[in-house]
Amino acid sequence: MTLTTAQAFSSFLSDITPTEYQTGTTVPARKKTVDDRLALKFPSTSDMPYWRGILMGSAAKGTMIRPIDDVDVLAVFSNEKNAWMKYARDSKTFLYRVRDAYDGISIQQVGARGQAVRVFFQSGGHVDVAPVFHEGSDVYWLPSGDGSWIRTAPTVAKVWYSAKNQALGYHLSPIVRLLKAWNRAHSKRLRSFHLETLAANAFTSLGSNYRDALHKFFLWAPLHLDATDPAGQGGSISGYLTWSARTEVIQSLNRAADQAGRALDAETRGDNIEAKRLWKIILGDSFPTS
Repeated sequence: MTLTTAQAFSSFLSDITPTEYQTGTTVPARKKTVDDRLALKFPSTSDMPYWRGILMGSAAKGTMIRPIDDVDVLAVFSNEKNAWMKYARDSKTFLYRVRDAYDGISIQQVGARGQAVRVFFQSGGHVDVAPVFHEGSDVYWLPSGDGSWIRTAPTVAKVWYSAKNQALGYHLSPIVRLLKAWNRAHSKRLRSFHLETLAANAFTSLGSNYRDALHKFFLWAPLHLDATDPAGQGGSISGYLTWSARTEVIQSLNRAADQAGRALDAETRGDNIEAKRLWKIILGDSFPTS
């Protein structure tokens, strides 16, 4: 049976949404590998004991898409023995010390980024371990990549996003997953956190017509790329975009707005074949057109 455009959208959204097994078993298991390894390497007798891990990012907000390629964990270290003073002027050494905790693990490949340790699994995907010290309340000190530190409050951002999702009838997360599919199909120019925040700020109301919502987002987003950190720590969250990258993002959004508008027009006149063809261009090759 040939799918209508609405049915194709529903099928596509289901295909990119993680399964209950992935969210209930795979993600917690990957977080547990972080907790187990760091608790072993930094026990209570260590000069910087491991305190706890906090799931964050897309896994915490429920905005991951398949295939699951990354899980973000905030690895919180205790300052009970004044470890912060040792690394206050040298976050790189702190980061690399955490990376060294994974030395000798044959089933994983480990790399250090500017702010996190990335652990790759042979079965596919990776965990980004962001080591931090707790400042107080929900604020943490995170390595900045240049040896200094930045303040971050991902749990505050998560609560803010969850409240937005609830206020929008829980339609926000499906829209974000669709936007992540668009972003993945078009060079992954926008970071996940940026895209989630843009989408959360874009709408004052949302219904179940996600085709129309996507069109509105594509029209709106170019004017509001400089969204601020909802946790109140980092100012604008678009700072990672160079001038040329920003230009490319705006061009990509404008193309998507044009294509989505034409797809909606095609659907209105009953031409589902053309509508699905255009949505396939926007959302990627796995979008169903039959």
